[in-house]
Amino acid sequence: MLSDSELAVLLGDVESDRVERKASLNNADRIREAICAFANDLPEHHKPGVVLVGAHDDGSCAHLPIADALLRTLADMRSDGNILPLPVMTVQKRTVGGCELAVVEVQPSLSPPVRYKGRIWVRVGPRRAIASAEEERRLTEKRRAADLPFDQRPVQGASLDDLDLESFRREYLPAAVAADVLAVNGRLLDHQFASLHFVSPDGTPNAAALLVFGKDPVSWVRGAYLQFARFDGGEITDPIRNQKEVTGPLSQMLRQLDEILEANISVAADVRSKVTEVRYPDYPLVALQQLVRNAVLHRTYETTNAPVRVYWFTDRIEIHSPGGLYGQVNRSNFGSPGVTDYRNPLLAEAMKVLGFVQRFGMGIPLARRELEKNENPPLILEPAESHVLVTVRSRK
Repeated sequence: MLSDSELAVLLGDVESDRVERKASLNNADRIREAICAFANDLPEHHKPGVVLVGAHDDGSCAHLPIADALLRTLADMRSDGNILPLPVMTVQKRTVGGCELAVVEVQPSLSPPVRYKGRIWVRVGPRRAIASAEEERRLTEKRRAADLPFDQRPVQGASLDDLDLESFRREYLPAAVAADVLAVNGRLLDHQFASLHFVSPDGTPNAAALLVFGKDPVSWVRGAYLQFARFDGGEITDPIRNQKEVTGPLSQMLRQLDEILEANISVAADVRSKVTEVRYPDYPLVALQQLVRNAVLHRTYETTNAPVRVYWFTDRIEIHSPGGLYGQVNRSNFGSPGVTDYRNPLLAEAMKVLGFVQRFGMGIPLARRELEKNENPPLILEPAESHVLVTVRSRK
């Protein structure tokens, strides 16, 4: 965290490419563009960039009231899914030279280029700009090979021939890159994959590329499938009514599981009066979708060959996700709105681009809301060291 003296220097230095000043939140897009640019750190400062909300362009105080709601709005810019990969940033209320400010401190990304709504923003002196092709290439080459999350590590032996290139062109590119940028994009296919973080500088696909676009993901990442089983009773030893292993690239696998969940949900009528009949499913589909997608996203793929398991009993559904809690998520804050961290950040980005995640950190709160609306019992979350168990109980 920058000291008061460091903030004072940045506040007064109108030529610096490490600071952006905003008198208010009236143009939130400009603030998000600045966050994106600081995360890309094109000048290679290796120091945080700062957005100072409550200051004019000349560094003078705008006397903006810095309320909790304003700080929450700024903090939400990290996880609303518009800036990808997720930036590392903090938001604080600070007083510098007698002026109250909201300070957004953005760390340089370990996985550039970072995009805001499909565009790569950079700082060129004190000015923001969309990255040129050469600047985008520099950002791609900046990416650090060491300490990469598992989903960004190259998979030796894999090549572009192991990926469904048509799916990447048809489905992913138009959703990930702004249409006007794509219209003038003359890059080769391997450069496009590299720009979106799916291949290493030598062209080797990483684990996320094989999970999202792989022709046969399980041959490269052994646990990359879902196991569904429906039991005729309340114990795992009871007879199995239906069983299926769901495989394939990410979007195909999740859509296939959606169909399985929907086919197994039962709907009953609840007669509230002589003229009113309300129909309730035993489980709300949206809640199950959110919980299973959470399991696919947050599981560990690195230390186990186990799949995500969905076990459907007569009175409950159990969702088993390999791998315990990660990063800033702990037993006391697990499931709280907005509290999240990613052992698979590139997979998280891909699920957002493909429409399976609307907003980061809201899967479990949304599932809870849907269960409450449907009058199901409360969700049960049981994190352990090596796995997370989520239990959804049937509506009575």
